[in-house]
Amino acid sequence: MCFPILEGSMDGLAALIIIIFFIGFGIPVILGITGWITWTKGNKKTAKIFFIISVIYLLISLGICGSLMI
Repeated sequence: MCFPILEGSMDGLAALIIIIFFIGFGIPVILGITGWITWTKGNKKTAKIFFIISVIYLLISLGICGSLMI
């Protein structure tokens, strides 16, 4: 049985790992920074929404991306 995914070079592996880490950690960090900036501007309700979305996204992405990394 032949597995085409396992054949060939692994040139794109580093880029794939960087993309997975950005999806897992980058977007929640951006949402957290946006929430912090919104908090300092005085709009506390919107900032709380950004923080909650950031934490939920982080938990879900660590579950999905973490299972892909294993």
